[in-house]
Amino acid sequence: MNTTEDNRVKGPDIVDRLFYDDSAAQERLHDRLVAAAEAEGILDVAYRSIDTPVGSLLLAATDQGLVRVAYASEDHDSVLATLAHSISPRVLNAPARLDAAAREIDEYFAGGRVAFEVPLDLRLSRGFRREVLLQLLGIGYGKTATYAWVAAAAGNPKAVRAAGSACATNPIPVVVPCHRVVRSDGTIGRYAGGSDIKKILLTLEASA
Repeated sequence: MNTTEDNRVKGPDIVDRLFYDDSAAQERLHDRLVAAAEAEGILDVAYRSIDTPVGSLLLAATDQGLVRVAYASEDHDSVLATLAHSISPRVLNAPARLDAAAREIDEYFAGGRVAFEVPLDLRLSRGFRREVLLQLLGIGYGKTATYAWVAAAAGNPKAVRAAGSACATNPIPVVVPCHRVVRSDGTIGRYAGGSDIKKILLTLEASA
């Protein structure tokens, strides 16, 4: 084999190896950055994505707990930008902080978990909306409640529409089970992930 032919064979292999080494170096650099941020207490919001039967979910957590779960339809980049604005610009892709949340969500979709145990950070909801989220946590797996019931339980029986709005804007869907709230006439109502996903979650729990 002549020199030209030898270069044609080796050339792509060298390029591939350099590309691989560069990617590995970037990953190592990112890991060191995350570790340093954790050590210095400046990793304010960690995030990761996981694949589920209802599509990709973005998970985000502060040092207090899980603060955001977002469906793909909510545009993950937009969600991260909002977190940077509302909580802190120090947002990093740091999967380790979210290992427990990811595992529990996987177990939920596999039918092996009926209650979540990960700590929550509810700072993105305030006032009446926060009270609604606290009431949602009391609706058991496989059970449903009406928006009217949730409004009354949150302390304002007349605020049915506000309760519905709080459910629709729940920053931690799936884990804070707004999908278990339905209308008084039995129809499922609005849902951040869309009505089809709400039906999937209700069906999953009903079949357990």
